[in-house]
Amino acid sequence: TIENNLDVETQRFQIAIAKTDVLRAEGGGLLRGIPDGYVEFPIGVGGPASPLVTGTATSATPTTSVPTDVYEFNVLRGTATTLTILPFSYAAGPNIPTFDPAIVGNLNWQHATTPEISTVTTGTPTLITNTATGDLGFQQGYSWGTQVNLGYNSNRQNLNSIRSNYNPYTSSSLGLTVTQPLLRGFGPAVNRRFIRIAKNNQKISTLLFKQQLIAAVYGVTRLYLDLLALHDDLRVKQDTLRSAQTLYENTKASVEEGTLAPVELTRAEAEVAGAQQDLVNSQGLFEEQEVILKNVLTRGGSRDPAIRPAHIVPTETLNVPDKEPVLLADEMMAQAFANRPDLAQAGLQIDNSQIALRGTRNALLPEIDLVGVAQNAALAGSPNSLLNTASASGLSGATVAPTDLGSIGGYGTAFGQLFTRQNPTYGVGIQLNLPLRNRIAQADMERDQLQFRQAQASQAQLRNQAELEVDDALIAVRRARAAYDAAVKTTRLQTQSLEIEQYRFQNGVSTSFFVIQYQAYLSQARSTEVVAKNNYFKAKAALDRATGLILQTNNVSFDDAYHGKSSQPPTKPPVP
Repeated sequence: TIENNLDVETQRFQIAIAKTDVLRAEGGGLLRGIPDGYVEFPIGVGGPASPLVTGTATSATPTTSVPTDVYEFNVLRGTATTLTILPFSYAAGPNIPTFDPAIVGNLNWQHATTPEISTVTTGTPTLITNTATGDLGFQQGYSWGTQVNLGYNSNRQNLNSIRSNYNPYTSSSLGLTVTQPLLRGFGPAVNRRFIRIAKNNQKISTLLFKQQLIAAVYGVTRLYLDLLALHDDLRVKQDTLRSAQTLYENTKASVEEGTLAPVELTRAEAEVAGAQQDLVNSQGLFEEQEVILKNVLTRGGSRDPAIRPAHIVPTETLNVPDKEPVLLADEMMAQAFANRPDLAQAGLQIDNSQIALRGTRNALLPEIDLVGVAQNAALAGSPNSLLNTASASGLSGATVAPTDLGSIGGYGTAFGQLFTRQNPTYGVGIQLNLPLRNRIAQADMERDQLQFRQAQASQAQLRNQAELEVDDALIAVRRARAAYDAAVKTTRLQTQSLEIEQYRFQNGVSTSFFVIQYQAYLSQARSTEVVAKNNYFKAKAALDRATGLILQTNNVSFDDAYHGKSSQPPTKPPVP
């Protein structure tokens, strides 16, 4: 089941999916979420529960079973169950900084011809420029909310202006900007909240996989126990038919000899027909249960040509222990609270709610950011030859080219100025965003607090449900054991009663009517014993599930189940 069942296989993927959310949150992204449910196995056709089983033992008239649920497909389908205690998601809260570093940049070249309305600025009626621009930056956010931007900018320009001292020239800048939130968005508790929630979700996905394993093991156990019971009941029906046929043959011989009235033969023949009908119904239930069980045990189900003709043949007999072990309710409750994954994942959902509330509460604060800037600038170029030419020609506004040798050069000169901090700029400031009413954040906070209390109530309800399941399973075990003991005794007494009536019939002091009646009583008692035994073992399995111990009881390894393989050979179902 664990290796081949598709419900388990589907849930196995959820652990890997939850891991991707952790990676996404560590990069500063929002969470995409994980599924919060699992699938219960189909209920199957159940154990034998024909009128012969459920009818009263003192019925004066034997009855036959007629199938009434031939087309009920609900017994074939599993049911999806959700374990979330959070009906809605929480508010997003303050923005999370991007933790993954990023390098940004661009390269650009441009040629432009621009007519000028005056020659005062450029000294030419048409300004022609060739510009090459390059930017390179580094950005990263940190868990305290700090945002760091380091940027380099370079601009090289060649133009026909006679007013510029340098042509061509290169202007560069290297700047660092640090922004630190002081209230909203401040601190790791706020900015790492999605990471913590994602890690909790990863644990929840693991617990959900364990819950799916529990549902799978319990579901297969229940389906197989019903198959065993149906198989045992099928043998009961076969024995009943043989007994009816034997009675018919004996009655026929007696009628032919004239020792019995012909009406006795009619009664015996009717009993054979009824027993055949019961056998056909029991055989059909067994085959239907077999198909359901094959579907949950294999990947391909009945469409697999190797599986379709195969049959499940029960080879073992489950024996009820002579003495019932003592089961203490307090110990069973403690086991349930310690081992049940649904309770553990509910606690993690409560933890997620508290983490999300911190972000919602932080959004109520005003946005006050401290901004610091440090920048170095550089300028390098060649003396403007057009300026020298214009000055020699005596053009108005022309000046002598500069003689500052420290600015003459290209990119190397500009880099030298940047790293020697010849032209530094420093700055610090405060950015403020103060909502005057802030009703959105207030509404989010009030709603999230209400949802948190709602989740706490759902968690308490889930714990109460777990306690109820344990109590109910304990009661079911006691009832099933008492019913089984009574059924065994009833079978023994009905066997003795039939033997006595057969002896009386053979000696001519009884009729076939009473023999048929006692045969029906015995068949009913045997089927009731089969049902009682089946109910006992299903009650024990339900108790193991209610306490969260069903995996340990059946020697199921979580690691083996996660990897889809078994490190040990299959074993028979445990006998309590």
